[in-house]
Amino acid sequence: MDQTPLFPILILILLLTIPLMLVFLNRLRLDLAALIMAVGLGISQLLGFGMLGPANTPSDAVKAISGFSQPVVLTLISLFIMTQVLDRSGVTRWIAFRLVRLGGNNTSILIGAFATTTALLSLIMNNLAAAAMLLPAAMEVSRQTGVKPSKLLIPISFGSLLGGMATYFTTANIILNDMLLIAEPPQQGLGILNFTPTGGLIAVAGILFLVMFGNKLLPNREPSAEQAFTRLTGSQLEDYYEIGERLWEGQVRKDSGFVNRSISECGFGNKWGVVVAAVCRPGEEFTLPMPLQILHAGDTVLLVGREEKILTLQEMGLKVQLASSEDHLTFRGISVAEVVLGPHAHVQGKTLKEIDFRQKYGLTVVALRRLNRSYRTDVGAFELVFGDSLLVIGGLNQIQNLKKNRDFIVLEPNPADMPIQKKVAGLASAILIAAIVASILGVPVFLSMLMGAVLMLILNLITMEEAYRAIEWQPIFLIAGMYSISLAMIQTGAAALMGNALLRLVQPFGGLGLVAGSNIFASFLTQFIGGQVSALIAGPVTISAAISMGVNAQAIAVATAIGCSISFLTPIAHPVNILIIGPGNYKFSDFFKIGWILSVISFLMLIIAMILFWGL
Repeated sequence: MDQTPLFPILILILLLTIPLMLVFLNRLRLDLAALIMAVGLGISQLLGFGMLGPANTPSDAVKAISGFSQPVVLTLISLFIMTQVLDRSGVTRWIAFRLVRLGGNNTSILIGAFATTTALLSLIMNNLAAAAMLLPAAMEVSRQTGVKPSKLLIPISFGSLLGGMATYFTTANIILNDMLLIAEPPQQGLGILNFTPTGGLIAVAGILFLVMFGNKLLPNREPSAEQAFTRLTGSQLEDYYEIGERLWEGQVRKDSGFVNRSISECGFGNKWGVVVAAVCRPGEEFTLPMPLQILHAGDTVLLVGREEKILTLQEMGLKVQLASSEDHLTFRGISVAEVVLGPHAHVQGKTLKEIDFRQKYGLTVVALRRLNRSYRTDVGAFELVFGDSLLVIGGLNQIQNLKKNRDFIVLEPNPADMPIQKKVAGLASAILIAAIVASILGVPVFLSMLMGAVLMLILNLITMEEAYRAIEWQPIFLIAGMYSISLAMIQTGAAALMGNALLRLVQPFGGLGLVAGSNIFASFLTQFIGGQVSALIAGPVTISAAISMGVNAQAIAVATAIGCSISFLTPIAHPVNILIIGPGNYKFSDFFKIGWILSVISFLMLIIAMILFWGL
């Protein structure tokens, strides 16, 4: 007779359904709902109910916050940091550019491209890593094409899940293999390719469905206010300040008076009111000019100033020509930013020379905009007034440091048109690939990703301040909060109760019935507690049933593992779904609208695969 206490299960049902219902009705944020559930479970345990541990053990209430220490949280934080470096170095823009060339403005092609790319990446790397790597690229494609992020991000998430079904390296798949080995009696384990035929068939069918019907079923929703804020790119800022009209390219001649003299000694700004925006040695890339940098014959300098001033420099030994109308500092790899005076700035009424702006902040002002007019010559001599805005060039660290000064408000541009920083991009990509290889070789995913993020910090590819800003806290709190629900499902016996009831229903239908029941049970659990925990709960039950019925335990393990990847119905079913909620401005119901059909397709393909590849 089943002695499972029902009262804790009833409490769990209330704590789970009420917040989720409020989320479904758009009355409550999903991350806040997860924290409410965690608090409710902690209080229940404190009051003596056996929700997170044995009854009358109030010390187990601490398990309500144990989700913050879970490996997936550290993995996600590490991925946020690493993908920020990849995004800033231009890797994601490179990916986005090629996807745009492939799909243009065709939403269906873009949906297929993102779903397929993520699925292929998921064959060799963690699902979360694959999705996190492509998310910035999708946002950039959205910016370039006008296709809403809500059309592209669910395909990324679902693509990673579909690809994960076809590889051994998905966490749930690894867990089910381990459970075969420790079953009673022990069963033969699963090889690397055992998931590929079944998972591959499901993945192909799922991606085809997304391509054909995704555009119709996915929401065409405006992004959230934060995501909708469109920053101008660096080149657009240059056009706004009309830099192109005053951008000149000069080459230092051998007989020039500037040869073997520092930029400061040459007096470009003090004598002629001209700004040196960048310097390039023969065969090298343009770099930011340093005051003490020595000019040599053959060097190229980018100058901003009025024509009569530039012509005077030509008499001093510069071979000068007006830059192309399509040329921009940003295209040369020079970072620009817009700076406006704060409402109570102490620098009002002072000139840039008086406040020693260049020496103090390490930034060069190339233009000043006042009212509707832009000034690009003798900018340092203007007395600053409220309403002025400045276009500055400089290093990313210097731009970030200026943000700490209350006299100025810094507006960074969208980096979309910056060239790829080849050295940073190559190094960051190598670190990410090394982290993936390490995880394939057996290093825990959270540890390999954390090592990669720490290495990027040590190599100064990203600062700690930038790393903190790169982290999206909504999925962190959501995952950490929902973990306590997983613990409660196990502790109260709710998971085992549902599993045994379901298996009693399907056992009379033989092997395929057990496949169907195992898959449905694992998939149902996954929608609420995630695939990793579902594998731990469903695996022992389904494998034990297969052994007792004389059904191929390997096939049942594959069916159960795939059920743990059918995380299409709710946003809390998998961290990749959680990852895209904010950027896509998704509602709870958006996942169910398209996810239930994809779940049915996955189930039908599983049954076909079990007949074709497993002989059931």
